[in-house]
Amino acid sequence: MNHSSKHSVLAALLLSALSLTACSSTPEEDPIEGFNRGVYAFNEVLDKNVIGPVAKGYRYIAPDMVREHVGNFSDNLREPVSMLNALLQGDVEQGLTSFWRFTLNTTIGLAGINDVAAEMGLKERREDFGQTLATYGAGQGPYIVIPLLGPSNGRDVIGKVVDWFTNPFNYIIDDTYAQVGLAAGQAMVERERLIDPIDDIYDTSLDPYVAFRSIYFQSRQAQIENRYDGEFDKSTQTPDQYEEDDNQ
Repeated sequence: MNHSSKHSVLAALLLSALSLTACSSTPEEDPIEGFNRGVYAFNEVLDKNVIGPVAKGYRYIAPDMVREHVGNFSDNLREPVSMLNALLQGDVEQGLTSFWRFTLNTTIGLAGINDVAAEMGLKERREDFGQTLATYGAGQGPYIVIPLLGPSNGRDVIGKVVDWFTNPFNYIIDDTYAQVGLAAGQAMVERERLIDPIDDIYDTSLDPYVAFRSIYFQSRQAQIENRYDGEFDKSTQTPDQYEEDDNQ
């Protein structure tokens, strides 16, 4: 897809996003549950038999320091999108924080493998276009489980696509296979970080589908309200929200 085509698609997505502002902010929780459970069942089989084992293999063969550096590199690639969305939300301070995090980590931090910005007090806070839409009053739309990607909603589906189109690395790396490979690598980093909480849900929840849905709603609301913002507890690689009761 050339750049002009990307811009046309992005414009159409932005118009769709604006139409969400007319949606209710409190829709029915899961109006397409039957469909979602079918997609979830597919994702669960794939995760238990392929993605999860690969993530565990990565954890097993890669020393802690290597995983930390790879994770830092992956996180650094997200900073430009976080910066743009923070600015779109009117949060100039956070936008500048993301800018300096990316600048310092890319240079002094050697392409982002070292999070020197955090050592200087500039902590990571992820922002995305789904959160940006929420700040402008866009309703979340129906709960949707996406193949491979997992829990989402109508607003966040549009947000994910807009974030992809506004990610500068998708223009710098102008090769579809390289882009997919990079996205897959970032997804594997996130999956490795969540090995323990996801295993706990599989092992202890009477209905894992409901547990994952509940956690998704809680964590997204916390991100939108700047109570969580996607920060990981680096000591456990587990989001704070996963300490909630997963059996509800």
